[in-house]
Amino acid sequence: MHRQMDHGHGHRRPGYPMAAAVFAVGMAGTTLPTPLYGLYRAQLGFSELMVTIVFAVYALGVIATLLLVGNVSDEVGRRPVLLCALGLSAASALCFVFEGGLPALFAGRLLSGFAAGLLSGAATVTVMELAPPGREARAGLAATAANMGGLGCGPLLAGVLAQYAPWPLRLPFLVHLALVAAAGVVTWFLPETVAVTKRARPGWGTPRPRGLTVPPRVRGVFVPSALAAFAGFALLGLFTAVAPSFMAQTLGVRDLAVSGAVVFSVFLASTVGQSLLGRVGVRAALPGGCFVLVAGLALVGASLAVRSLPLLVAGALCGGLGQGLAFRAGMTAVSGAAPPEHRGGTVSAFFVVAYLGISLPVVGVGALTLWLGLRGAGMVFTVVVLVLAAGVGLYLLRRPPAPR
Repeated sequence: MHRQMDHGHGHRRPGYPMAAAVFAVGMAGTTLPTPLYGLYRAQLGFSELMVTIVFAVYALGVIATLLLVGNVSDEVGRRPVLLCALGLSAASALCFVFEGGLPALFAGRLLSGFAAGLLSGAATVTVMELAPPGREARAGLAATAANMGGLGCGPLLAGVLAQYAPWPLRLPFLVHLALVAAAGVVTWFLPETVAVTKRARPGWGTPRPRGLTVPPRVRGVFVPSALAAFAGFALLGLFTAVAPSFMAQTLGVRDLAVSGAVVFSVFLASTVGQSLLGRVGVRAALPGGCFVLVAGLALVGASLAVRSLPLLVAGALCGGLGQGLAFRAGMTAVSGAAPPEHRGGTVSAFFVVAYLGISLPVVGVGALTLWLGLRGAGMVFTVVVLVLAAGVGLYLLRRPPAPR
């Protein structure tokens, strides 16, 4: 991987903060529909289970992209991949703008998953590579903040627009289309950080699976780290798929801006949790993050039991903090333990487990609502994920990951 030598007008070119802004805009599109699912349900007349399936289609898109073309930016350059991701994001927004029923929602979410799968790898690396010497740590934090901050801003933007502006099911996506267009212009002027000597023509046409290799000597670190990520992402999935429905049906909160802000708070707390890793250290952060996540899940469960919005917000902040801390610590431990030749495949496997966490448990909640109702299904979910996170935390206390 070579930095492009662009001395002539490097000072006029946008740097890593602009790349982070592009990343944030792309990720915001993936969570934009979160506060709007209730409106779609009322309009199209489908069940809570269908809401969770529509949501899970997104995770399938992400996983498929990570598996098939997750490393394509190493071959064809970062900029073409970022532009392709923004194009997919725009196509997803158009599906929602011209939405004509469930098939359009499925198509929009699948395209959104493809965009997120391309962005999560290529945009993270672009932000890191554009950092000037000495700013690497700051760029790493910028990439994390762009990813989680973008995911959080989607529901906030959609909730405020849907509550206070006309065309609640169209305007959020029209605004996002304008942001994507601006991000595309910025991306066009970003310096290319990969010196692509032989333009690999087959690179896009013949996707090659990356090979999810977890070498035997890494499994001792990988399994508990990936399970911690699974539990944390299950909490994020709960908030991005069904929290607005919980708030409307169980807590009587029908203000979409409020439900968007609550979902935003989970991602904000996750960003803070990830930024604390340097101070806490991996050995303490992995089990510590799991226990903070357990406390957050207990608060979410209590909020459903006693129908309390303040408890739900406390659960969002506490759970998000634990998720961020455990996730970044797990990722650091896994990438540190993996041998260089298998690092890409091992980190990809870690992301796949995390994205299974954001989809499978949430579909389970949707299925349970058919028998237990939304409140009962939410309480079963919090207990199951709490037990998983507590078990992983206790295991990691006894066997912390070895330092790099």
